[in-house]
Amino acid sequence: MAWARWGCCPWLVFLCALGAWGHPKAANLRGEDVRNCSISPPYLPVTAVNTTAQLTALRQQMHSQKLSAYIIPETDAHMSEYIGERDKRRAWITGFTGSAGTAVVSVGKAGLWTDSRYWTQAERQMDCNWELHKEVDITSIVTWLLAEVPAGGHVGFDPFLFSIGSWKSYYTALKNSNIQLVSITNNLVDLAWGSEKPQFPSQPIYALKEAFTGSTWEEKVSDIRSQMQKHHKGPTAVLLSALDETAWLFNLRGSDIPYNPFFYSYTLLTDSSIRLFVNKSCLDSETLKYLNSSCSGSMCVQIEDYSQVRGSVQTYASGDVKIWIGTSYTTYGLYEVIPLEKLIEDTYSPVMVTKAVKNSKEQALLRASHVRDAVAVIRYLVWLEKNVPKGTVDEFSGAELLDKFRGEEDFSSGPSFETISASGLNAALAHYRDGTTDITRTVHWGTPSAFQKEAYTRVLIGNIDLSRLVFPASTSGRMMEIFARRALWDVGLNYGHGTGHGIGNFLCVHEWPVGFQSGNIPMAKGMFTSIEPGYYQDGEFGIRIEDVAVVVEAKTKYPGSYLTFEVVSLVPYDRNLIDISLLSPEHLQYLNHYYQTIREKVGPELQQRQLQEEFQWLQRHTEPLSARALRTTSLAPLLVVSSLIILGWSV
Repeated sequence: MAWARWGCCPWLVFLCALGAWGHPKAANLRGEDVRNCSISPPYLPVTAVNTTAQLTALRQQMHSQKLSAYIIPETDAHMSEYIGERDKRRAWITGFTGSAGTAVVSVGKAGLWTDSRYWTQAERQMDCNWELHKEVDITSIVTWLLAEVPAGGHVGFDPFLFSIGSWKSYYTALKNSNIQLVSITNNLVDLAWGSEKPQFPSQPIYALKEAFTGSTWEEKVSDIRSQMQKHHKGPTAVLLSALDETAWLFNLRGSDIPYNPFFYSYTLLTDSSIRLFVNKSCLDSETLKYLNSSCSGSMCVQIEDYSQVRGSVQTYASGDVKIWIGTSYTTYGLYEVIPLEKLIEDTYSPVMVTKAVKNSKEQALLRASHVRDAVAVIRYLVWLEKNVPKGTVDEFSGAELLDKFRGEEDFSSGPSFETISASGLNAALAHYRDGTTDITRTVHWGTPSAFQKEAYTRVLIGNIDLSRLVFPASTSGRMMEIFARRALWDVGLNYGHGTGHGIGNFLCVHEWPVGFQSGNIPMAKGMFTSIEPGYYQDGEFGIRIEDVAVVVEAKTKYPGSYLTFEVVSLVPYDRNLIDISLLSPEHLQYLNHYYQTIREKVGPELQQRQLQEEFQWLQRHTEPLSARALRTTSLAPLLVVSSLIILGWSV
């Protein structure tokens, strides 16, 4: 019996980068550490990194600043989900390369705080200089600091690596102690890292062609200024810190962050000026002309050096101004230089909220990317069905082939996610210039057990129930998420991850603030979100069925403002795993309509390219379902190309 979960997500021209995905295993839950630091010499796995030199260099910097401890989060100055090599400070100081965790170094000790997904990895990568704390909350870190830092001691941090919320949590927890939290803008890890630290990226920043944008940057600027004028608190400026905010506003893209089309930047948009903080050397004459950078009017972009943003914001804030920020992505490094009375705070900036709703052109671009992606995926699944039985397919050969297929599609521009190998599952993401897609399919090779079929079918029911839901406009995603879980809950099953996230237009594959979590904004027409329920039997198999859907107007019997979802992913589900006895007539009707849509949209594309074998495969796997028992026609499994990027981790 073999399983495969497949998933991918494209953006504009970024093809699918295959990574391996696995359900998180909370290893060593008994508290055992694979390291033995109590003996001499200590026992360490061969994968452990000697960090003595790094810690010595950092403590020298701490001594020069009169610090008793220093906090090192895993993030960058823009609160990005994925960070560049030069921002992996916590990995450099600890040796631990997992994507979540906070390091704290005192004069005599060093500790790492991370969650259960990474415990085993941390134990295998860290040497005995480091204590592993199997917690993630700031309260635990503060407790450790109170025990390690002497009275009157100073705890340093880089304010550009602290969110506003994190700073408030640390400040509140320490304010009644005799320990002072000290903001230091010169990052001490950078100073210790020295010349070995990766250089600032210098790849070109380029403007998207008009065919791939929903609106011109001038139209977007005018819209945000209009929102400023209508705001009851009268902001005079909007400060943008998230990388995708500036990229979206100006229709610019870059490659500073691996697998993401972003560039290091900030924007200060005022009622009469536009300031773009960026590495000037990355802008060629054509891009400068595109931005009207040679003039000084209200629609001319003034280019300032990336490193000058703090000073420029502080200078601007000294005037009679009001600065509108989104607190989710603004760091304390900028927050602390703006007087509180001159701040207008929302969870998300107006740019973040505005770009969440795609206009008709952007919707068409995203839909088109899913058709092309379906062609690549179907080619891959046909290949799997022929080659998996031969025993010649492994995770990486399959990943490379799917990458190749995606690369042959129009507007493909490269991998969007680093390959990861975990639990024998594969993940795939693909990006295209006209959209981002995120899709996961689970397939089975052989004869699934009754429980496997039931679990799969209940996950499928959850996907369908949420996809066909009709709901009032402005309903929060968290209010409807239960529909994706209900069929699992009915029999005592569940899954431990989120049900969906927003999708960008050649931007983030996990685009906030859309989704089904408590921090997401209400659903509105034109938003794109993933719908991805799952189930995981620890140590045995995992299931996830993920589609991308756009929010559209619902056709209701009576007049009203109601919405629903329209799925734009176009790959059939594995018939071999469906227990049809669990499906209602409504579920069958939905599936058959979905399969007919796949035939109508993907079939002609396959025929036009003379992919007859793939076309016949599509016809077989989209045959109408009925209450009669399904004949066994499996989507070849073995490789689960899954785009569980939220849960992606390396082992």
